[in-house]
Amino acid sequence: MTIDVEEFTSAMSRVPGPVTVATTIDRSGRRWGFTASSFISLSLHPPLVLICLDKQASTHAAFASARHFLINILAQEQSGVAVRFATSGIDRFAAGDTEPAELGLPGISEAAARVACSMHQLLDGGDHSILVGLVEEAHVSDQAPLVYCDRVFGRHTELNAPEAMAEAR
Repeated sequence: MTIDVEEFTSAMSRVPGPVTVATTIDRSGRRWGFTASSFISLSLHPPLVLICLDKQASTHAAFASARHFLINILAQEQSGVAVRFATSGIDRFAAGDTEPAELGLPGISEAAARVACSMHQLLDGGDHSILVGLVEEAHVSDQAPLVYCDRVFGRHTELNAPEAMAEAR
């Protein structure tokens, strides 16, 4: 028996995720980008991350053939950036809030972090492709990350690590 799509979607919406904007530049120099919350580290040795992209997305061909891509982990105040890069049929770069960053890729300067990758592997993931990136460069700012849960954007809750660990025991 297979789970109902609505029930599956509802259950997965309860899993908090980071809000990211992936960017790349194709061979003709055109910039591409999309919003994703399916992003996670995969391996330390070698340093690998993965991000998932719908196979029907307008950006799919550009990312599937990309040699490099950049993951911008958005900051708390950047929900508008996330919405813009999730909107079809517009110039997602028109706001002018990207600039050349790691590996020369379009970076969002106020992002909580950026992870620049070379394409390590492209995997099938049902109706999505899984882009596995070999991390070549990273940048971390002092901004707290934006999260997505229950179909709304939320703020990262800052915890004092020693106190949180003591409470967990």
